[in-house]
Amino acid sequence: MAVPKKKTSKSKRNMRRSHDGLTAAAYNECGNCGELKRPHHVCGSCGHYDSREVTVTAPAAA
Repeated sequence: MAVPKKKTSKSKRNMRRSHDGLTAAAYNECGNCGELKRPHHVCGSCGHYDSREVTVTAPAAA
């Protein structure tokens, strides 16, 4: 059975874990309405994707 000869230092251990951190989600501005949306997703406020209307959204009720 493999057993380490030396104790792994905190520095070495933490360097190995340097890739495990979470990254913030990316957001782009919608080209039609200017709202923030995820890249490669339909805009939730206006229903546009890639400069064309994909889904029809109901007008906001007053």
